[in-house]
Amino acid sequence: CHGLPVEYEINKQHGITSSKDVLKMGVHNYNAACRSIVQKYSTEWKTTVRRVGRWVDMENPYFTMDVEFMQSVWWVFQEMFKKGLIYEGYKVVPYSVGISTPLSNFEANLNYKMVQDPALTVLFPIQNQPNTFALAWTTTPWTLPSNLALAVGLEIDYVRVKELATGRILILAEALLAATFKDPAKEVELIETVKGKDLIDLTYEPLFPYFGKMAEKGAFRIISAEHVTTESGTGIVHMAPAFGEEDYFACSKAGIGIVNPVDDDGMFTSEVPDYTGVRVKEADKDIIAALKAKGRIFKQDTIQHSYPYCYRSETPLIYRAVSSWFVAVEKIKERLVSNNKDTTWVPDHLRDGRFGNWLENARDWAISRNRFWGTP
Repeated sequence: CHGLPVEYEINKQHGITSSKDVLKMGVHNYNAACRSIVQKYSTEWKTTVRRVGRWVDMENPYFTMDVEFMQSVWWVFQEMFKKGLIYEGYKVVPYSVGISTPLSNFEANLNYKMVQDPALTVLFPIQNQPNTFALAWTTTPWTLPSNLALAVGLEIDYVRVKELATGRILILAEALLAATFKDPAKEVELIETVKGKDLIDLTYEPLFPYFGKMAEKGAFRIISAEHVTTESGTGIVHMAPAFGEEDYFACSKAGIGIVNPVDDDGMFTSEVPDYTGVRVKEADKDIIAALKAKGRIFKQDTIQHSYPYCYRSETPLIYRAVSSWFVAVEKIKERLVSNNKDTTWVPDHLRDGRFGNWLENARDWAISRNRFWGTP
């Protein structure tokens, strides 16, 4: 009964394009409209379920919109809360700005398109080291106002080189020198080679002033991250923890919080006054122009790559941190694994195979859903 398909149908009927339109209509009126069409396709649903051979009692169904069902969900939630298994945090999820909602990973993989995006190599000035810059590469310029860290690989080899044409000292992965310069032998002079671990905790100047106070909380420094490689870019990764799952985990581990100046409709908030009300992808050109004016662009290219789009609205997805309630699965994982071994499975290989492997690697479960028409 609940969820996105019903909301999508009502949105089409009423010309709703954002969460602001829902609030203008009124949540009560919106949910009443959703409730009214739940039974609309009940006959077609029964026919389809029988055709696929699903064994279910369609004549005595329960509805998730029934008060009794919603109360049962709240009872389960309450019991877990009493046992200390519920907490509030953030989860970075695929997010559709076209329908103002997070999507599941399955939904995010339904509609990839080949697109062109800007690829920037950006200069981050290292503090207390005059004319020295870390080079970081990104294909999402709109995330740069929210940058809070740079990440390196602990055992990757990095170089400090002097750019002969400008005298600037540049830091990047040794393996990516040839990809960064047309002729490194003629363009740069090697100063030293170091491991990534030797760069940890170097601090740098923020690209934009919006979140400068985060420096007092440990931001704007070099940290380590397991996902850093030398396959592309510069071997130094720009980190905006609100807009990337790996960024979020690495920054959390380093004690760096998040800033999230993007609203539910994918527009910049007043926290970023120069771009307030602009959809993030549409802000790319202006952000690039601002960085060029500051002399922070080392190189600008265009990359053609496969990018996920919302399968409903045909708008490009973003990854975004959303506030969420979590079930602390990792607290009880050992019990789950143990109980699974005492469970009879048909077929039996699932116990120690697909399901068993999933349990072994289970993370805390984000149970919140950003829906107007959903279990309250």
